[in-house]
Amino acid sequence: MARKKKKKAPIDIPLHDLIAGLKPGERLMGLDLGTKTIGVAVSDTGRMIASAVETIQRKKFSLDAERMMVLCKEHNVGGFILGMPLNMDGSEGPRAQATRDFYLSLRDLWRERETDPIPVTFWDERLSTVAVTRTLLDADTSRARRDEVVDKMAASYILQGALDRARLAPDRGTEDNDGQPED
Repeated sequence: MARKKKKKAPIDIPLHDLIAGLKPGERLMGLDLGTKTIGVAVSDTGRMIASAVETIQRKKFSLDAERMMVLCKEHNVGGFILGMPLNMDGSEGPRAQATRDFYLSLRDLWRERETDPIPVTFWDERLSTVAVTRTLLDADTSRARRDEVVDKMAASYILQGALDRARLAPDRGTEDNDGQPED
């Protein structure tokens, strides 16, 4: 008799559950995880508006994680919206797995420090950098300035998408964990 394979519990939670679990005054942090940089944005305490914060130049995991921990404390972050780099057909490739691995490593680091890990919702980020770049081009932003701000603007774009979804579709159960409507 064939054994049923146990399904792994997801590491992310639905957007509305994430927001419902936040304490008053806690913010969401949006992250656009790249190979060279991490774009960072935060919401206001009313969770209506996303604002770009900074671009972390990636060095090594421990330094990147330390900077993120500092930003989480500074901005009273209670949840992450982490951009998930899906393929154009919606499937997950190596970059998506690297994103999950990054969060798992971050969660393990928090646990090692006996701190509760910040929960995460993964959010479909397809074309977010393209949309931000197009906006910056339309605003006649120089190449140097675009390179400087595109990652944190992409994080803001990702976070704003999640905030808008939460506000416009307040019913729980209308989405799956990547922020997209269920079929």
